[in-house]
Amino acid sequence: MLYYLYELLKDSNIPGVGMFQYISFRSGAAVILSLLISMVFGKKIIQILQRKQIGEEIRDLGLEGQSQKKGTPTMGGIIILSAIVIPTILFAMLNNVYILLMLITTISLGIIGFFDDYIKVYKKNKKGLAGKFKILGQICLGLLIAATLFLSKDVVVRQNIKDENGNNIQIMVTNPVTGVQSVQYMTEDVKSTVTTIPFVKGNEFDYKWLVAFTGDAASWLKWVLYAVVIIFIITAVSNAANLTDGIDGLAAGTSAISGVTLGILAYVSGNIIYADYLNIMYIPNIGELTVFIAAFTGATIGFLWYNSYPAQVFMGDTGSLALGGILAVFSVIIRKEILIPLLCGIFLIENFSVIIQVMWFKHTKRKYGEGRRVFLMSPIHHHYQKKGIPESKITTRFWIVGIILAVVTIVTLKVR
Repeated sequence: MLYYLYELLKDSNIPGVGMFQYISFRSGAAVILSLLISMVFGKKIIQILQRKQIGEEIRDLGLEGQSQKKGTPTMGGIIILSAIVIPTILFAMLNNVYILLMLITTISLGIIGFFDDYIKVYKKNKKGLAGKFKILGQICLGLLIAATLFLSKDVVVRQNIKDENGNNIQIMVTNPVTGVQSVQYMTEDVKSTVTTIPFVKGNEFDYKWLVAFTGDAASWLKWVLYAVVIIFIITAVSNAANLTDGIDGLAAGTSAISGVTLGILAYVSGNIIYADYLNIMYIPNIGELTVFIAAFTGATIGFLWYNSYPAQVFMGDTGSLALGGILAVFSVIIRKEILIPLLCGIFLIENFSVIIQVMWFKHTKRKYGEGRRVFLMSPIHHHYQKKGIPESKITTRFWIVGIILAVVTIVTLKVR
């Protein structure tokens, strides 16, 4: 919104107005504002939640310190969502299709999570919103994202133009200032289902390759496949984030680490100079997402002010479903979704620990008549709690692993 104020005032002599044209300045402002909202207004929201007696009902899992958490306010995801949406509206370009998609993702998954928390707290139904309705909401969001990426004329990637032999076409370009000539590739902006593969030379993969055997039908089947992949990623990552939100500060801290990494990837992908230097896919207008992810990072870090051990508030499904969905959709939009298992490795491990536990329990129950467990308890952070490791130490160690995974993700830009 303030960017458009700059457009109106850019010809004036008002000092400082020109700074709003820069993504770096608006991203920095978004971080600061999101931190202020989550830390200052977060306290007010917690007090309201306490007065309304919107407390978490803690199931007795036999974990140390669990009784102390009884009555801790939940639905704290409202703090995170507010600290994301408000700075984004103020500092981002709202006519950017990618910004609009991220705002829709944040609000829609936040609403789904809110209904889940509402049913748990007010209706005293521990199961919350039925799983089929959560999945339905995630599928609808995935279809909307896929349809927008397919239909919007603003969603393109810049690719080299090739000749009939598949070779890149080169042209000689003269610098108008220095007069120096250089060879450049001819490029064009096209709609594509291309994405990025890590650690591979020429690290681009097109979903159409998987349906090439269908002949002419591949032109539309690739978008069907792309939509299925998007739906799967949104569902998997948002639910995995929900599972990770089991101990104080774990989901928020892990999401903040992933957010910083995705912000770097978005910035270099949207900057033609950096994209050319790193030899990565350039995506026009994607750099604006840096403002959104800056607000996201500030919101999650600010939320840790109250959510770190011992937590004064829980984010609930209002926050956790939205956090996972945001990371999923953001990765898809910047064409880095194949990096999710690496970047969001903590979420992946948490998810797999539950799947392994359930499958092994069912298998052994059929085979031996009694169910056996791989872990003392799942998700895996509860396994370590059962082993007597303090909650704060588990969270810190998971953060360290998350940082290592984030560094490796950044390294994939050059290591191929």
